Amino acid sequence: MNVLWATLLLVVGLVILWKCAELLVAGAVSLAERLGVSPLVVGLTVVAMGTSAPEVAASIAAVLKGAGGGDTAIGNVFGSNIANLALVGGLVALIRPIAVQLRVLRREAPVMIGVGLLLWPGLLDKHVSRPEAGLLLGIFAALVGLTAYFAKSRPAGEAPALIDVGEPLEKAARMGAMPVPATLVYIAVGLVGLAVGAKMTIEGAVFLGKKAGLSDGVIGLTIIAFGTSLPELVTCVVAAAKRQDDVSIGNLVGSNIFNTLLVTGGAGLVRPFDVGARFAAGADYWIMIAVSAAFIAAAIAGRKRIGRISGALLVGAYIGYMGYLLIFTKAI
Repeated sequence: MNVLWATLLLVVGLVILWKCAELLVAGAVSLAERLGVSPLVVGLTVVAMGTSAPEVAASIAAVLKGAGGGDTAIGNVFGSNIANLALVGGLVALIRPIAVQLRVLRREAPVMIGVGLLLWPGLLDKHVSRPEAGLLLGIFAALVGLTAYFAKSRPAGEAPALIDVGEPLEKAARMGAMPVPATLVYIAVGLVGLAVGAKMTIEGAVFLGKKAGLSDGVIGLTIIAFGTSLPELVTCVVAAAKRQDDVSIGNLVGSNIFNTLLVTGGAGLVRPFDVGARFAAGADYWIMIAVSAAFIAAAIAGRKRIGRISGALLVGAYIGYMGYLLIFTKAI
């Protein structure tokens, strides 16, 4: 393999991940409609998980790779969470200040911090076991249930709790209930495509990262994390242009909750994995927690509004973090 081929693998793999996640969602929504499952349940389960499918697939592919895969998988979680709030959130605030509902600061934001802190005891022994992964997935399922409850009881026009799935659900719903063969083809192609895209992404990213002298963990924190955060970046920029602040905030906060629980839990359930000392609640973990706290603090300081100055500081923090990774810790 050469650099050109590895770059092609990485780019094509990311595109396949993105598009096949959409196919999986569309097929699953169509199947659910034929089975009589309510759109609300579909949106808060199938679609929500589908939007995190690229991160899940990439992390599972990483742990199945073997040695160093755990660092890549956890690096993807930490790096994606940091990129979502610092890079994506900061860029969106630079485009146009973001309004944050008080409910988000009281409920969703503390949940985001809380699930992040849940990883701390599980990573201290440098190993994620199947029981630990199962616990994370159980908490994820409980949060989905709570989301369904809050969505049913929320006032008309208010954004759903924990994560916004309106746009992907509406996109899939526009296709309607497809014929059963087409539905099954969409689901099959989506699942196979996710596996293929994840393998291509990991192989390309690891090769390029190794050529640049990066460790498995830094590859996950940088190349893979940025690549799998591109859907959130596009969604939030479009939402900002349309003045849909709830979509931006719901996407960012919800994605971080899902990354922490679903991505880590899914990878650990498929194959228990080890992590290096830097991920055993080390600096990168606490940077993720600090960025989450800073994002919330920016909204509080701005009186339920993240302004352009805060946005610039968040983007600057992300650039600084990338510099720290690539200059001082790239081989660790």
